[in-house]
Amino acid sequence: MVLIGKKKKDGLPENAPETTEDIMRKYDRESNTRIWEGVPAVIVRIVMVAFSLYCMYSTIFSTAALEKRLTSFVTFIIIMGYLTYPASKHHVRTNYIPWYDIIFMLLGAGAFFYYYISYDSLVLVLSSASKMTPFFIAVGIIGVLSLMELCRRCVGIPILCIIGVLLIYTFAIGKPLNLVVFNLFYDTKGVLSVPLKACSSFICVFIIFGAFLERTGIAEFFIQMANAMVGRFSGGPAKVAVISSALCGMVSGSSVGNTVTTGSVTIPMMKDTGYRPEFAGAVEAAASTGGQIMPPIMGAAAFLMAEYMGVTYGEVALRAILPAVLYFTGIFIAVHLEAKKHDLKGIPIAKLPRIIRLLPRIYLLAPLVVLVWLVVTNRHTMAYSAVISILVAIAVSTVDEIALDVAGVRNGSDTRSVREHLKGFSDRLFNSLEAGGKGTITVAVACCMAGVISGCITSTGLASKLIGAVVNVSNTFAAVSPQLVLFVALFLTMICCIILGMGVPTTANYCIMASTCAPILITIGIPKVAAHFFVFYFGIVADITPPVALAAYAGSAIAKSNPMKTGVNATKLAIGAFIVPYIFSMNPSMLFIDTTALQVIQIVLTSLLGIFGIAAAMNGYLFRKIHWFIRLLAIAGGLLMMDPNWFTDVIGVGILAVVILLQKIGGRKTQTAA
Repeated sequence: MVLIGKKKKDGLPENAPETTEDIMRKYDRESNTRIWEGVPAVIVRIVMVAFSLYCMYSTIFSTAALEKRLTSFVTFIIIMGYLTYPASKHHVRTNYIPWYDIIFMLLGAGAFFYYYISYDSLVLVLSSASKMTPFFIAVGIIGVLSLMELCRRCVGIPILCIIGVLLIYTFAIGKPLNLVVFNLFYDTKGVLSVPLKACSSFICVFIIFGAFLERTGIAEFFIQMANAMVGRFSGGPAKVAVISSALCGMVSGSSVGNTVTTGSVTIPMMKDTGYRPEFAGAVEAAASTGGQIMPPIMGAAAFLMAEYMGVTYGEVALRAILPAVLYFTGIFIAVHLEAKKHDLKGIPIAKLPRIIRLLPRIYLLAPLVVLVWLVVTNRHTMAYSAVISILVAIAVSTVDEIALDVAGVRNGSDTRSVREHLKGFSDRLFNSLEAGGKGTITVAVACCMAGVISGCITSTGLASKLIGAVVNVSNTFAAVSPQLVLFVALFLTMICCIILGMGVPTTANYCIMASTCAPILITIGIPKVAAHFFVFYFGIVADITPPVALAAYAGSAIAKSNPMKTGVNATKLAIGAFIVPYIFSMNPSMLFIDTTALQVIQIVLTSLLGIFGIAAAMNGYLFRKIHWFIRLLAIAGGLLMMDPNWFTDVIGVGILAVVILLQKIGGRKTQTAA
């Protein structure tokens, strides 16, 4: 094996507490990376920066054939992937890469690079699977296997298990090897299919954009604004976590990553206030996961959804507003009631930033505003809009650094020289480009695997069989109720989404759901927009749904709480994400489809009341502890009000009014007795 340098000792005792980096490595595969120092670090960094620049150039200016653009993209990904992710955590040493990793990297990258340089001749030779030679078959197998091994390292095993089952099924029904390799490697129905095309076209640019945003100080700005707005109120730190994690998660595109980064600040604050450790970890995990459904960015999935559904980005963002509001309203109400239940105070005003001092830095939001404006107005393509927004982010970060420097001078600090400013600018630029390139690896690999899944399902006709199976199982309940048939179909699809979404990054998660699960719902009559939102939501909540709840487990590591209890608490807090998709699938009015302005007002008001009732019931406290029977009433009333129908709204309002009245009367009796 190749060993450049020696293993680095950190000198910490074995029982030392886990650091943020340790937690990221434990629960987020993207953080379990090699350690490069010195010249090797410079080389790896140059590769990452070159890739980011290539992506920005290619998405705007390249006119090469689709296959050439995709194969060159994957060649870069394989090289960066094997330079970044070791075979196991035991190989995480300074400047260390074993000889077999070098072979994997060269063979895998070589397979796709061969496709790239030979594309013009391969188009004539490989017009069909019947013309496949043993050499072409070997090249295809090597290319696919190298991607699968890289997927194991940076995405996880669950998605590989699914691919393994699909490949076994493909060969079991008699598909020949040459046809399978042709479909998965050479054709545009496998690795080089829609998910990878979307990733190389604009997802990668949005990931780079997110890396630039993180380095403009926008995440810190979000946390400070949340502190200034709600920190002083009852249970303030938890409310800060909900708001800041929603905003940061919207940009980051990683539930686990956002849980750890913002949670390292908010979770200790919540525990110091008096929140139970498992509740504090759950709040952060649920809010960070919800950031992926938060418009207008939605972890970059909003732009991908527009592409898949064939609608405008503005329409996707509009449809996502109410479900996201209900999700975070439910969490916000739950943390407020938990604070009232235990009489938890807020953060002292003296320790909080003042809004009036934060407002001058509002320009930090300029990149987001520019991006949304460019995309909504359809002035440019999404990729071009992202590149423009990256340039705005660079300008904003420079302005912010100068402004902070000037403020430091006013407070008696020494100003920095022009040379120091230029060094800071170049460091931010290269660090952002490097982080963007590194962040693209996992998403790109997962998109390649999504293409393999889609290719297997399409070539075997398994899609129609899955749809038929779901429909047949659902139809067994037809004698009971037509609504029950629809509910069973949605439930079975939900289970599939949660299993397929375990540990998969947001955008790749949606690619898998859109290819495998959305067609099931569309076939049984669910509107396309509602079907895609349904599968997207349940793919995302896999990060907080036990037994594989990576975001919740990451939160529990920071909170020093029981992981399973934290996952259960996170699921209870995120109850809106488990209810709302069923509602808008059965009644798309919640997504503002075919509604009037008056109906929109009705839907918004009653849905908010409904989520209030459900959140109170799940928490078990309103003005005092709620009896189990009253909790059932509150859930029933809340569910009725979340259904966009005036009849159910009236009944739901009546039930919730009774619940509140009973709680008020009971509270007065308790005070009188005391």
